[in-house]
Amino acid sequence: MRILLVKTSSLGDVIHNLPVVSDLHLRFPDAQIDWCVEEGFADIPRLHPAVDQVIPVATRRWRRSLGRMSTWREMDDFRRRIGAREYTAVLDTQGLLKSALIARQANGVHWGYAAEAAREAIAARFYDATFVIPWNVHAVQRNRWLAAAAFDYPVDLPLDYGISAPAVDSTW
Repeated sequence: MRILLVKTSSLGDVIHNLPVVSDLHLRFPDAQIDWCVEEGFADIPRLHPAVDQVIPVATRRWRRSLGRMSTWREMDDFRRRIGAREYTAVLDTQGLLKSALIARQANGVHWGYAAEAAREAIAARFYDATFVIPWNVHAVQRNRWLAAAAFDYPVDLPLDYGISAPAVDSTW
C-alpha cells in the first residue's frame, strides 16, 4: 500500500497532520506514506520516521512569479514528480481548492472532506470519495477522523505526533 498525504501549509496545519502519519503507520505498518507539503515546511514531515518521501510544492513562490518560464518548468517538474508513483490512496486533509488540485496531480483514488466539512466546499468536487467530519473539534482530531473514515478504522489510538528530533552535536 502506498499513501500520499496532501497537507501543504501552514506551519500549524502541517504539525496538526503528523498524528495522521502515526495512526496510518500503526494501522498499516507495511504501507509507504508520502507527503506533499509546501517547500518551506518540508523539513517537518521529514522528522516523522514513518514518512517515506516528502514531495515539496512551491505554490507560494510560484504565485509571485507566474510570468517566468522557469516557474512553469518547475510546475511541470512537480507534476511529473507527484504523478510518477501510483498511490493506493491520495488523502487531502487540507480541504482547500489549492490542495485538491495538487492532490489531483497524483495517481490514485482521491479522498477528502465533503463539501459541508471542507474549508472550501469546491474542493470536494475533486475527490473520488468524501467524508463528513464535524467542525466543532480540534484540527488534529478532524485530520485523524478523516483518515480513519477514509481507511475504515476506529480512532482509538493514543495521540502520537511521531516526530524524532535530529541528534544535536554538543561538542563545540
